[in-house]
Amino acid sequence: MRRARGGNHLDLGTKKQTLGNVDSIKRNLQGALPEIVTQLRNSPEDLTASFKIYRNLDALYDVLGNVTESAGAFGSKDEFQSLSNDLNALERSRHSFAQRMESLTTSKEAELNQLRTQVKTLQAAAPPPAPKKIVVDDNEPKKPAPKKKTIPRPPAKQSATPAQPAQPSAPPK
Repeated sequence: MRRARGGNHLDLGTKKQTLGNVDSIKRNLQGALPEIVTQLRNSPEDLTASFKIYRNLDALYDVLGNVTESAGAFGSKDEFQSLSNDLNALERSRHSFAQRMESLTTSKEAELNQLRTQVKTLQAAAPPPAPKKIVVDDNEPKKPAPKKKTIPRPPAKQSATPAQPAQPSAPPK
């Protein structure tokens, strides 16, 4: 790492970028990373969760590397050494996690290949049933149509009120 000219003076742009990187690291360590770790702990063989953590560790490594470089160029020797130790530990963890992912992926691929072989074996051992044949004979006499049953209608209901007496006819003349 090289020191900036004039000693430990940090230009404003580099300082802003470094502080932004430090804030990004804090947000990641307090927010995103714990949630992703919880997902992986709940499903240790979940490849999607594993890739999320690996991508997160990779991004974290890049940002911490920039902060460490700035500390080496503009910070104290103790700050640089402390960050450098953390960066090396993160690199070891990232490498170890990559090996775990490779092992998990190899295991999942073996399972998939075994399942594919089982499916092929089952398909070969039990051929699909032959399709049903339907024969249409145009010369066969038609069957008479079945007669419809007639359902008797219930008698009409009589009204509950008595019928009005018929009007007497006019007397004959």
